[in-house]
Amino acid sequence: MVTPSEVTPAPATKPPKRASVPGPDLPRIVPRRHVGRWLTAAVALLLFAMVLNSVVRNDAFQWSVVGRYFTTAAVLDGLLLSLWLTAVVMVLGFLLGTVLAVMRLSANPVLRTMSWGYVWIFRSTPLLVQLLFWFNIGALYPTLGLGIPFGPQFLTVKTVNLLGPTLTAVIGLTLHETAYAAEVVRGGILSVDSGQTEAAHALGLSRRRTLRRIVVPQAMRSIVPTAGNMLIGTLKGTSIVSVLAVHDLLYSVQLIYNQTYQVIPLLMVATLWYIAVTTVLSAGQFHVERYYARGDSRALPPTPLQRLRGHLTAVRHRLSAATAADARPAIGGDR
Repeated sequence: MVTPSEVTPAPATKPPKRASVPGPDLPRIVPRRHVGRWLTAAVALLLFAMVLNSVVRNDAFQWSVVGRYFTTAAVLDGLLLSLWLTAVVMVLGFLLGTVLAVMRLSANPVLRTMSWGYVWIFRSTPLLVQLLFWFNIGALYPTLGLGIPFGPQFLTVKTVNLLGPTLTAVIGLTLHETAYAAEVVRGGILSVDSGQTEAAHALGLSRRRTLRRIVVPQAMRSIVPTAGNMLIGTLKGTSIVSVLAVHDLLYSVQLIYNQTYQVIPLLMVATLWYIAVTTVLSAGQFHVERYYARGDSRALPPTPLQRLRGHLTAVRHRLSAATAADARPAIGGDR
């Protein structure tokens, strides 16, 4: 028989908590006011409005002339040549630069020295000097030949007939770009942790396959931002070939204003085209960086459209919370 003392009393159950309803007597939480931030933004917007007003309402820019020449055939032909030069120089420059970067990281001292010497020479010489040098290469080598060293030549051609202004611009820009691309690729390869290479070798992968399948995809996260800057710099740097009478965008504009004497509006035409193309390239660079960021972080960086949607959602929630807080005392008074 069980005595009452042996019976274990049941634990007392706590009454369920009632949901607390905020009343009118509770303090209202007000976000911190950033006065300095708003003042700085107001001053920046005021300065921007002043600059924009001075540009738009200045008759010296002759916006009607800008609109008339913006899509003329001569300007568009020069723009296409500038884009073609940029694409060719970037592709050839990074192909040769990758070879030089691999040579620089090689265990062969001869290849390392040759790669270092190439980068040293072409980074130490101004681009304009290099272009003028290649443009006058006929003074050093009137003819170029193919044959046996110190023996007969089977094919000879005059340098003047071989190297025109456009080809000279391609050679000069490519050789100059190769030196910088080699350092960009080398820096990207060195940014990859050495443990990745050791793990690949432990799995039996060859050096070439390790570089192609393991190192380069991870190095692209460091290469792409700098390569994007080089691409934009090359696009603007093609304007320097106008000294060689290459019909790029700037030279085409110069030909027009040498006839019409409308220098400022024609320069604005070239400026607006450079800004438009640079904006497109910057957007492409952002998406390429976002693509190669997949293996680095779980959450990809938001796009500008996603950022705008997030800001609009936050503002909407903030306005809804403020409206609900303003209506709360009136509801409490009715009760």
